[in-house]
Amino acid sequence: MSRFSIVAVAIAATIVTSFAAASPADARSRFVSVQGRFGHGYTRSRSIHREPGHVSASRSFQANNGRGITSNRHADWGNGSYSGGASHTLNDGRSFGRNTTATNNGDGTASYSSTRTRLNGSTRTVSGTVPY
Repeated sequence: MSRFSIVAVAIAATIVTSFAAASPADARSRFVSVQGRFGHGYTRSRSIHREPGHVSASRSFQANNGRGITSNRHADWGNGSYSGGASHTLNDGRSFGRNTTATNNGDGTASYSSTRTRLNGSTRTVSGTVPY
């Protein structure tokens, strides 16, 4: 087999395994480190956990120059309600994110609330009740 054929088969095998069906409770993670000349490079990691009614994910990117970000996301749902959000923290300590909840009130309406936090620490909340 030529080198190209071996690489093509390896890529195809990777794609096929990445589409495999997730089990009822599934957790995956990955870590990558790229280092170049003169101290240039970065590390990156991610993990995800899934189960019925819940998903959470974490990601991190750290450059060798000290810059980086860490992100966490989550979502929970079931019994007519949803809660989810994300938070992101930079290496300098600043953070931003969002959080959202929605609930089926059982009377043909749904209530929601969503809060967003900016890098400067200010927040904005939107909430209400809507018919559906």
